[in-house]
Amino acid sequence: MSDKYTVSRRRFLEALGAGTAFGFLGSMGAFSYTPLRNRFLPDKPKGTTDIGEVKKLTITCISETSWFDNDILMNDMDDMGGLLVNQWTYPWPPEGKPNNPRGDLHPENAGGYAALLDIELLNGDHKFILLDTGWEHGWTDQRFKECGIDKMLKNNEIDCLFISHEHFDHFWGLPVTMKYKPDIDMYIGGDFYPEGKQFIKDSGFKGKLYEAKSKTRHLFEIKDKNGKTIPGVAGYYFPVAIICRVFGEQSIFVNVKDAGIVQVTGCCHQGILNFAEAAYTTLKGGDRPYGVYGGLHISPFEDWDPKYDDLVFGLGKYGFQKIGCNHCTGVLCARKFVEAGYPVVQGTARFRSKTTDFLGNGDVIEFP
Repeated sequence: MSDKYTVSRRRFLEALGAGTAFGFLGSMGAFSYTPLRNRFLPDKPKGTTDIGEVKKLTITCISETSWFDNDILMNDMDDMGGLLVNQWTYPWPPEGKPNNPRGDLHPENAGGYAALLDIELLNGDHKFILLDTGWEHGWTDQRFKECGIDKMLKNNEIDCLFISHEHFDHFWGLPVTMKYKPDIDMYIGGDFYPEGKQFIKDSGFKGKLYEAKSKTRHLFEIKDKNGKTIPGVAGYYFPVAIICRVFGEQSIFVNVKDAGIVQVTGCCHQGILNFAEAAYTTLKGGDRPYGVYGGLHISPFEDWDPKYDDLVFGLGKYGFQKIGCNHCTGVLCARKFVEAGYPVVQGTARFRSKTTDFLGNGDVIEFP
């Protein structure tokens, strides 16, 4: 993000256009600030699916800095035709992508998103999930090495790679992961486009590919490297339209013993309240939302709209005890959370993260 936490509202809306605005609002979690938000938990039946429990969840933020300057990214999108243009036709790095061999547009502005989930089971064993795989290869590789991800991949310590969605900043760093562990098992959404699937092949992937059901909102198991279901953990697929011609986002639920449900997400295009409601109506224990980690996609370009305040207020009704937000949540939104009295975990602003208002690169959060 830029040191200036603002982007011209006029230019931003011009980039959206009429059709794009609808898709963008959907991707921002429009559900969360429409009248539907009033259909809260007491009006719906509680979930009954028992996914088990874990002892502890520790998340390392490998990188939340998907790009370093908002203005550069928005200008690129303007020049390419707006936010509904197929992302695979943008001449962003890396080179050699399907339909786009160039990949030389502002490589210095590309970063990426990735996190490591360390799941301690009730018996003391540990399972590791790599959530997303960054964007720019040099940056992703650097962050992997600084966090020890490269060695963990080489040593077969990470059970699987879980791709939240097909967006460039979460997925295009895949060749870096493949360099260290090409046969790692991978989870992707059920609506990846042909370009994305071709990119997986071109990156040298040799592991088992788990693909969610297409266009179907559903809970699913996540397995370890031995093919066994990880207890206390489950994925959830949300079929939602997102900008840059991407469809669908999958996120993770972790049930922490004596605490409650932790929601882990890449961008949360489905909306944070929609995410919380999915836990409530699906999971046994979903009425105990304990924590959240990831990008919450409320104000990624620091362009605050008063209606987003409704979302901030609505979040308080779920009673999260620990909020580890970053990335596309937006600095303005993180500050709104703090002003509302929510338990936001601050960061250290290291490794090119530019604010302590939320968790940054290299920071760690534990649940509980």
